[in-house]
Amino acid sequence: MKRACILTMGAVLTMMLQVTVSGQPAYAQDQTTDQSKPAYTMAEYNAFEAARQEPKPDARIKQLDDFTAKFPNSTLMPYVLQLYVDTYNQQKDFPKTIQYADKLVALGDKVNAQNRLQALVTRCTAFETSFNPKATDAPDQLAKERAAAQQGLKLLDALQKPDNTSVQDFNNTKKPAQDFFQDAIGFADLQLKDFKGSADAFKAATDANPKDGVAFYRLGVSDLQEKPPLSMDGFWALAEAIDLKAPGDAQIRTYLRGQIFAYQGTGCDDLLDAQLNELLTLAQNVGPRPATYNIPSTADLDKVRQTSTIITVLNDLKAGGDKAKISWLAVCGAQFPDVPGRIIDKAADPSGSVAFKVYTGSSQEEMDAATDPNGLVTVAASAQPGIEKFEKGDYFRFTGTLLTYDPSPLLIHWGTPKINAEDIPQEKSEPGKKKKLPNKNQ
Repeated sequence: MKRACILTMGAVLTMMLQVTVSGQPAYAQDQTTDQSKPAYTMAEYNAFEAARQEPKPDARIKQLDDFTAKFPNSTLMPYVLQLYVDTYNQQKDFPKTIQYADKLVALGDKVNAQNRLQALVTRCTAFETSFNPKATDAPDQLAKERAAAQQGLKLLDALQKPDNTSVQDFNNTKKPAQDFFQDAIGFADLQLKDFKGSADAFKAATDANPKDGVAFYRLGVSDLQEKPPLSMDGFWALAEAIDLKAPGDAQIRTYLRGQIFAYQGTGCDDLLDAQLNELLTLAQNVGPRPATYNIPSTADLDKVRQTSTIITVLNDLKAGGDKAKISWLAVCGAQFPDVPGRIIDKAADPSGSVAFKVYTGSSQEEMDAATDPNGLVTVAASAQPGIEKFEKGDYFRFTGTLLTYDPSPLLIHWGTPKINAEDIPQEKSEPGKKKKLPNKNQ
C-alpha cells in the first residue's frame, strides 16, 4: 500500500521550502568564486544548458553523461546531478533515481537545503515505489532508505525560520515533510521487522499529520506485530485508518476483523461484527484511544468459561451490563449438555417443528414456580418422534448450542437442540413422571 500523498509530496515540500529557503539555483546566476574568476567556464555552462533544455529524456541523459565525462569537477555538478535525478525519475528508472539522489545529497553543503531535501523526497518516493523485499541486498537497501529519511528530518530541523514568519506557522509548514520522512523511516523499519521502530515512526507521522490514513494503517500493523502485541493500540490505529478512508479500507476492515478474532476467539460471528462496528464508531473523529476502551482477550474469556454453567450464564445475562457482555462473549456458540427445562408454552408450525418455551433453573422448586420462559428450544418432530406429546408443565433435558438471546425479557435461543430420548413421552408413560425434573442417571 503506497502513501496517499506520495505523488504530491514533492510539490508540497517545494512550496514549503519556498517559504523557508531563499536563493535561486546556481545555474541561473552568474556565480563566481571571487570577483575576478568565473566559477565555471562558458563551455561548461553551454553544455549544461543544452542538456537542461533537451526535451527528450534519453538524449538529455546522453548529454549529461558527456558533461560528466568532460567536466567531472565542475561547480555545476550539483545541478547536473539534480537533472539526472529528475530525468531518471521521469523515466521511472527508480534504481538510477536513487543512485543519483544519493550522489547529490553526498555533496553536503555544496548543495543548498532546498535541493537536498527535494532529492531526498524523490529518493524516498522512488524507493517505496520500486522496493523488492526479495532482493538479496534488501536489508542494506532498507538501511540506506531509513538513513536517507533520517537525514531529511535533520535538514528540516536545521532550517532557519524566516523573519516574517511566526514560530507556529513555520512549524506547521514543516509538518507535511516531517510526516513524509517519518513514513519513510517507518516503512523501512516495518520491512526490517523492527516493529518498535516502525511504530515510533508512524506515531510521529500521525502526530505530524492526523489525516494520514496509510500511516495509521501501518502503525496498527506495527503495534500488532510487536512482542507482546499492543493489541488495543493496534486495533484503534486500524480503525482510524478505516475512518480516514485509507486506500484499501475494505481490506483493512477485513484484516482488523481477523485480528480481533485471533485476539479474542469468540464463538459467534455476530458478536465479532458488533465489536468491530462499536470500535469503528468510537474511532470516528475521536483522536487518541480512550483509556477505558477494551476488548476482552481469549485469556479473559477462558477465565469465565472455566467456571460457567448454564445457571451462572443465566444469572449473568439477567444482571446485564459488562457482566452479561463478558459472559455472553465467553459462551456464545458453546454447547451445553443435559440442560433441564420446564415447558411454559409450546407451538407447532406447518413445517413440522415444535417450539418449546422453557424455563431453566437451579432446582425443581424454582422451575415449578416459574411463569415466564428463559429459553426457546425448537425441534423437528420428524427428527425426534414423540415430542409433540409434551404438554405445558412437562420437564425434559436437552443438549443445545447458545446462539443468541433477548435481554428483556431474558430469552435464550438454543441452536440445534436435541431432547434427551429418555425424557420423550411414550404411549404408556407413568402418571406424573413428565411433571418432575428428570434425574440425569435415570
